[in-house]
Amino acid sequence: MRLFIAFFSLLILFNCSKDRENENCRFLLDINVNTTINLNLPEYNQLQFSGNSVYLPNHGNNGIIIVRIGANYFAWDATDPNHAQNSCSRLVNSGLEATSICEDGNKFSLVNGQPLENSALECGLRNYRVEHNGNTLTIFN
Repeated sequence: MRLFIAFFSLLILFNCSKDRENENCRFLLDINVNTTINLNLPEYNQLQFSGNSVYLPNHGNNGIIIVRIGANYFAWDATDPNHAQNSCSRLVNSGLEATSICEDGNKFSLVNGQPLENSALECGLRNYRVEHNGNTLTIFN
């Protein structure tokens, strides 16, 4: 019985540890992100309150959207991962949602990065790590 449990545990461990990226989610470039922002600056005032988001240009694929939920901060690539990169693949943030400016208007949750209103979308938003230290946020991958 112990052998069975050990085998089953290893099977689960190895299957969960594999990075199984959906082949349809290949539109985002793997760009190195490592930036720090000062939350005291006026452009980040919205992040003083939970449920708000701000757009940070010139990082990631089409910028980064930073959102505050409670005491936690999250950062998402501001590109619709279900479209090839073009002029409409940038996401526009509004509160806890981000919407593609392409004709299909794909919407994503900025809470968990998953698509909203269209269950057929296969790709969620790319998440970046966020480290909060005092009045600064460091966003990196």
